[in-house]
Amino acid sequence: MNTQAVELDPRAVRAWAQGRMIFIELTDGRQVGFPAARFLLLANASDDALAQVELCLNGAALRWEELDEDITVRGIVEGRFQLPLPLQLAA
Repeated sequence: MNTQAVELDPRAVRAWAQGRMIFIELTDGRQVGFPAARFLLLANASDDALAQVELCLNGAALRWEELDEDITVRGIVEGRFQLPLPLQLAA
């Protein structure tokens, strides 16, 4: 059995906003979503501003130009968020 660690370098092929949720589709076909409320700048952004999400760095990050916000795909996959899950979403 190979116990050597493999470096995780997830990449997204697509990103979109649906309501107050942000979704990414990874190169391996997985889809991951998170509430905009998990990041300071996204939490207060309008729905229209959230919808302007773009992929950058060859799918390694998400970018919202109008908000001047960048979030790595790796951080999303690893569950590294700025804010805790809001109580209304945790229930």
